Amino acid sequence: MAEEVKELINEETKAEETTAKTDGKEKGKVQRKKGFRLLIVGLVLVLGSAIFAVYARQTSYQQSKIVGQELSSVKSKISSIEAGKSEGNLESLKKTSESLAEEKLSLERPYSFSVTLLFLALALFIKGLYNAFVGVHPSQALDTKRLALAGFMAALCYIGFAFFKIDIPVGTEKTAFHLGNVFCVLAALLLGGYLGGLAGAVGMTIGDLTTSYVTSAPKTFLLKLLIGLIVGLVAHKIFKLSRAHSAKFVTGVTILASICGMLFNVFADPTVGYFYKIYVLGIPQEVASIFAKWTALTTFVNAIVAVICASVFYLALRPALKKSGLFPSVSAEEEA
Repeated sequence: MAEEVKELINEETKAEETTAKTDGKEKGKVQRKKGFRLLIVGLVLVLGSAIFAVYARQTSYQQSKIVGQELSSVKSKISSIEAGKSEGNLESLKKTSESLAEEKLSLERPYSFSVTLLFLALALFIKGLYNAFVGVHPSQALDTKRLALAGFMAALCYIGFAFFKIDIPVGTEKTAFHLGNVFCVLAALLLGGYLGGLAGAVGMTIGDLTTSYVTSAPKTFLLKLLIGLIVGLVAHKIFKLSRAHSAKFVTGVTILASICGMLFNVFADPTVGYFYKIYVLGIPQEVASIFAKWTALTTFVNAIVAVICASVFYLALRPALKKSGLFPSVSAEEEA
């Protein structure tokens, strides 16, 4: 009788353990919510921006090319006069050059805006496909703290590019040494790949659209978003950086993630820029090739600065934000 009671108790205990494990698994499973709203919005934006881009390319952008040829001719005359090879009214030519440069920028903006909007729409459309067929983790809902920090990081990306840069003229185009990538990488380290990448892309794209780098805006949006996604992939999906770790682990992962993002940019920026200028902007291959070489140099220097500064900033901010309760939690979706 005693043995039968023991067996019964053992069976009940095993049943309770099995039930507890099952409950734990059920609690661990979080139902993803699927939706088609973002997919529809993205699709409408893709179609609208594509039509806008085709129209702008055939109208204002073609006019900007004509103005660009005039500007190039005026700059050649200025260079010739300054070198003592010819004579002319230098002051008048410089005013004409400035006027043509402003006109060229104003004619380029509609096309740049439309292509940038097209890239943003494609990003939303892809995210919409993911939401519709895979679903969204409930913890991915954005809180006010993360949104505010994303806006702040976007502003820092803009400032880092618009105000902390050294321009290098290459014909009628320009490249630059700047600090924008520092905050793009930092945003991804703090907020995760998707939100951090968007913050960097939006901030630096606005920097292009409001300065003389307007034609680079679509390429900037695409590449900065990808930098954020790569940094976020390494930092949060692979190594779960936002969780509690030793100082040595955090330092190593921070530097590794920053290097991965910037290493991608070192190769992608001149390569994508080369094909972008030929097939999207219609710039001659010889000019695009020269520009790609200068871009490779500036991108390499910018990458070194970004890895060092972003790593230092993150390692300094992490304990301070944790202590104040402001450290943003990366969503379970981005860590999965």
